[in-house]
Amino acid sequence: MKLIVAVVQDQDSNRLSSALTKNDFRATKLASTGGFLRSGNTTFLIGTDEKLVDKLLGIIKENCRSRDQMVAPVSPMGGNADSYIPYPVEVEVGGATVFVLPIEHFHHF
Repeated sequence: MKLIVAVVQDQDSNRLSSALTKNDFRATKLASTGGFLRSGNTTFLIGTDEKLVDKLLGIIKENCRSRDQMVAPVSPMGGNADSYIPYPVEVEVGGATVFVLPIEHFHHF
């Protein structure tokens, strides 16, 4: 048994949720916030049999894509302001960050 923790961008959340349901994977969705851009994410918790992990990772990969986004950098609160860039910059966001964890016990009450 494995626990898959997948952190995806909100734009990909509904598409991934539908694909998981269509492929008989059950997931718990949690609202989360990214630390770098402080933007909305969705964290999926998915318990699955070890033999289905590759199929599940394929579904996540197919439904979560990276994209470029313009962001306004946060001004420095202290320290050296010489490296502060006062105009928006383009960064790559999205995709999925996935953790595969071993599960020692699983109980359903």
